[in-house]
Amino acid sequence: MIKVGIVGGTGYTGVELLRLLSQHPRVQVQAITSRKEAGMKVSDMYPSLRGHVDLPFVTPDDANLSACDVVFFATPHGVAMAQARELLAAGVKVIDLAADFRLQNLAEFEQWYGMAHSCPDLLAEAVYGLPEINREAIKKARLIGNPGCYPTSVQLGYAPLLKHKLIDPTHLIANCASGVSGAGRKAEVHTLMAEASDNFKAYGVKGHRHGPEINQQLRIIAGDDSVNCLFVPHLLPLIRGIHSTLYARLNSEGQAADLQALYEAFYQGERFVDVLPAGSAPETRSVRASNTVRIAVHRPLPDTVMVLVVEDNLTKGASGQAVQCMNLMCGLEEHLGLTQVPVLP
Repeated sequence: MIKVGIVGGTGYTGVELLRLLSQHPRVQVQAITSRKEAGMKVSDMYPSLRGHVDLPFVTPDDANLSACDVVFFATPHGVAMAQARELLAAGVKVIDLAADFRLQNLAEFEQWYGMAHSCPDLLAEAVYGLPEINREAIKKARLIGNPGCYPTSVQLGYAPLLKHKLIDPTHLIANCASGVSGAGRKAEVHTLMAEASDNFKAYGVKGHRHGPEINQQLRIIAGDDSVNCLFVPHLLPLIRGIHSTLYARLNSEGQAADLQALYEAFYQGERFVDVLPAGSAPETRSVRASNTVRIAVHRPLPDTVMVLVVEDNLTKGASGQAVQCMNLMCGLEEHLGLTQVPVLP
């Protein structure tokens, strides 16, 4: 059994990790930390886990995380980088669901997250945890920077076009929308029901911290530093789900290509990426509580491609992807613990 610890188990990504790992046939959760809730049973905070997770929250000092095989950080930015070195030295694999090990440019990290990076040497070692793009590196990694929820949908949507150099990489537009759980469990006015319900709005219009992550990774996928994606996030009046509408200008090769066949071939054999039939329009509820991404590709104009992508922001956009990475790092079948059917209605 893989012995797992979770640092910061009280937020939405933490409880999603617990939901998935409690059904994983090869995992034993050893400890779940929370300074504020230490001593409280996890199932008292999250009744959905009653009968599945019997552990109490414990302080980080009492968790004995160095005895684990894998530790997940479902914490605010800055926590994982403060503890990763000690865990790695003890032979523990680390998966950070925050942004400490996503951005390779230190200046960009400090600009967007408002803090200095405490272990740039580990940042250079960290592997970006998007399995469909980076699978072989993840298998050999001991430190993973789990992708952001929006960047996951944008990268998977653009990857076939960029890999085959079928679009103008300098003018990409990603129009994306997320449910309110993407903001976390903390109490804030804009996520109150009376504020978010019956409403739709853009935010981060002048710039969002997922923007540099998106551009960094798209440039790596394309092998081209000229890639530039304009990213605008929106808040949807729902709890879970991301819908991304991606636009690009096709070059001459792209205009001659069969884009539907391209996407089907690119993601053939990928268990968690579903390329829908031509003419489809994916819905967020078709992936709710699952690790599946659904993609539809359209050509509204001869020189324009539009890609529609949906995912659950807490599962494939966060905790499910982290479990996918854990499976790869530990030599397990990639789908273990992640076969949940989406929930309807």
